Amino acid sequence: MKRLFWIALGATAGVLVVRKLTRAAESLTPEGAAGQVSKTFGSVSASIREFADDVRASMAERDTELRHALGIDENGESGPADLAALDDLAHNYQRRGTH
Repeated sequence: MKRLFWIALGATAGVLVVRKLTRAAESLTPEGAAGQVSKTFGSVSASIREFADDVRASMAERDTELRHALGIDENGESGPADLAALDDLAHNYQRRGTH
């Protein structure tokens, strides 16, 4: 009974080692390397896409703030400027250290 246990354990370990070596060997082939590179670039491109979406959202928000402060409506028509909003924009601009 003990021999059967050790034979089964050895066979299982052998199968696991062979599977692991096969995966490692496949990753070293040109196809395996290409797959790894495409996964890496896929995650990088997703990060870049998310960053670009954040920048666009921030730009739209800032555009809305500026239009409101300057009294410009959605159609580009001028109206009375909001002096308090303009004053806040000027103070925020100066606080950031850009003149």
